[in-house]
Amino acid sequence: MDDVHRVCVRFHAAIELIGARWTGAILRVMFTGQTRYAEIKAAVPGLSDTMLAQRLRTLETEGLIERRVIPATPVQVEYHLTEMGLDLEPVLASVISWSHRWIPLPDQDAVGA
Repeated sequence: MDDVHRVCVRFHAAIELIGARWTGAILRVMFTGQTRYAEIKAAVPGLSDTMLAQRLRTLETEGLIERRVIPATPVQVEYHLTEMGLDLEPVLASVISWSHRWIPLPDQDAVGA
């Protein structure tokens, strides 16, 4: 039992934050420069309005993104990655590389069914 290593609290918190369902996809979209709610939603198939709003609030609360209100008619809202959020880019790039090597594409017949 002496060889068992405890999981670092920081690591666990980070993996739970970025590993929450839809969060990685939302961040990936934001790294492509899409900042408006509708753009993010359109880029992530299957993402509901409720879940997107919830994830954006969480990412803002955790300091990964900031919400900017643009005074226009009508009012516009944009979401931008903070320095903390931008630091995740190489992490997500590594996950993308890993997924391209190890995760097979879904069977197109099964996707359309």
